[in-house]
Amino acid sequence: MNDAPVTTGPAWVCIPTYNERENVHGLVAAVRSSLDSAGLDGHVLVIDDGSPDGTGAIADLMAESDARVHVLHRAEKCGIGPAYIDGFRYALAQGAEIILEMDCDFSHDPASVPRLIEAARGADLVIGSRYTPGGGVTDWGLVRRGISRGGCLYAQAILGTSVRDLTGGFKCFRRQVLEAIPLDEVSGQGYGFQVEMTYRTLLAGFRVVEVPITFTDRTVGQSKMSGDIVLEAATLVPRLRRRLGSIPRR
Repeated sequence: MNDAPVTTGPAWVCIPTYNERENVHGLVAAVRSSLDSAGLDGHVLVIDDGSPDGTGAIADLMAESDARVHVLHRAEKCGIGPAYIDGFRYALAQGAEIILEMDCDFSHDPASVPRLIEAARGADLVIGSRYTPGGGVTDWGLVRRGISRGGCLYAQAILGTSVRDLTGGFKCFRRQVLEAIPLDEVSGQGYGFQVEMTYRTLLAGFRVVEVPITFTDRTVGQSKMSGDIVLEAATLVPRLRRRLGSIPRR
């Protein structure tokens, strides 16, 4: 929508958590360090869905000693989509100009955060992409690789977009994008949420770019991926096309 390069303002990194006590301290510290090393004005927001393992309490302790770490507590686990929506609204209310989303399990490398922010100088949504040239995945078996890549190709075909990594969860939005999207109408959850947010961004005429990343499977904790999440995304994609229409030609 805005083709002119822009300078970036305060960046907020939104990290949803549920039972991530083994990862949350290290991940938040690594993101903070990455932002500081790049000389960026950055904050980290942990969105905890009432983790029974004490993840939220660990995050609270970090916030007490670092004014740029924040915690948003939600009463229960209600899906990654609603968690991100609440996090986006919180960050926007605090004056964020750049809002990122990433996983808490080190699947997304904290060292790549500044690269996504830098790319947002000339784009409205930046996707850390596994499937653009230079990107990749490690530690996945053939079945999970097939599900992930096949899901992206399926969504590409139905939605009519050239974006390669539609299900990826490492993203950087400019404020204007999240203000333009009716967040209360976003219905997707796991993979479906990621597809829907990118599709709505494209429908609104914003510029989306992909930068290559290497996705590394978690080594600590339990994956939240399930068959229900895959099914939800598969059924949501055609509904999005029917309900929202097609991407305008530019």
